[in-house]
Amino acid sequence: MNWDLILLLMFFLIVYIFYLTNKKKFDVQGKIFFLYRTRFGLKLMDKMSMFCPRLLKVIGITGIIVGFIGMITMLVLLIQTTIKLVIQPAAQPGLVPVLPGIKVSPLLPVLSFMHWIIIIFIVALVHEFSHGIFARLNRIKIKSSGFAFLGPIPAAFVEPDEKQMEKKSRKAQLSILSAGPFSNIVLAFVVLLLMLLIFMPIQQSLTENSGIIIISTISNYPANISGVQPGSIVYGVNSYEVKSSDEFLEFIKNNEDEFVLNTDRGDYTINPIREDGNNLIGIQATQIRDYKNKNLGTSFFGWFIELLRWLWIISFGVGLFNLLPLGPVDGGKMLMVGLSYFTKDENKIKTFWKYISFFVLGLIVINLLPYLVKLIMWIFSFII
Repeated sequence: MNWDLILLLMFFLIVYIFYLTNKKKFDVQGKIFFLYRTRFGLKLMDKMSMFCPRLLKVIGITGIIVGFIGMITMLVLLIQTTIKLVIQPAAQPGLVPVLPGIKVSPLLPVLSFMHWIIIIFIVALVHEFSHGIFARLNRIKIKSSGFAFLGPIPAAFVEPDEKQMEKKSRKAQLSILSAGPFSNIVLAFVVLLLMLLIFMPIQQSLTENSGIIIISTISNYPANISGVQPGSIVYGVNSYEVKSSDEFLEFIKNNEDEFVLNTDRGDYTINPIREDGNNLIGIQATQIRDYKNKNLGTSFFGWFIELLRWLWIISFGVGLFNLLPLGPVDGGKMLMVGLSYFTKDENKIKTFWKYISFFVLGLIVINLLPYLVKLIMWIFSFII
């Protein structure tokens, strides 16, 4: 039984009940965005905006540059992955809905509900506080802050005075809009640096090679022809144990004969092919490691390592996603302000902005379709 998915559905139910019992306190926008206004953190935003304002202004300009680079990069990558997905339906989508209980990659464990809820809170708090700090830096009043729900997904918000913001320079507006995504990207790199310098070396000393996981197979190559599936864990060849990628590569390098690949999903008979003097079976794989002391994997240390791993992935992903030139997200608003550098015609700006937003929305839907199909099939598995 998938307890993480069950906890997620229970959480959605609790959110819905909370909304029904506090309906008058919510402001509903666009039928799917529910705002619950508070005064939380407003004084702290004021104090933080006064700390080293010159440095904050430099950070603001850096955020704008990173924001537009991220916007262009994300749009290009999303177009490329969408084209690949249309041509090859089995290809990996460019976007992944990171929800608890759902396997999103062979390289990652399933995200637990507790990790998810903690990370959503941290990422949303950092994102919105950054918007608030840069709004106050530019002397824009913050009307309110609070928590929100995009459908059933928890979020947070700060509400700057829009009229005051419109009167500010384009640079000031862009620094405020880019602050949220930029702070998420910075948080991701800080966490990644902590992991690489401190926690990963500790984890490396506490773990050992336990097998090789297959990330993908190449069409019309031996492994793919034999039916080897991505996500399979290789633990041997010809019934001999193989735990390290070096051992496995050495075997492939020196073996031209048919062999049996032993995996957790069954055994596969494979005939290597010879190309440019090398034996090939057509897989992309990586080493996996397990704790020497199995109890460590379920201890607080193991739990905390997974929290950090998911925090940097989700924070980085949220930052980049928010830079997409899409209607209501920060990237869409940045595009609107950025276009005013090239033309003063508001009708042209709004028309171009709408076309780009609908185009990006279409790309997102195409990339999420495989996961929506899986979700529908999972729901129907309980009904049928």
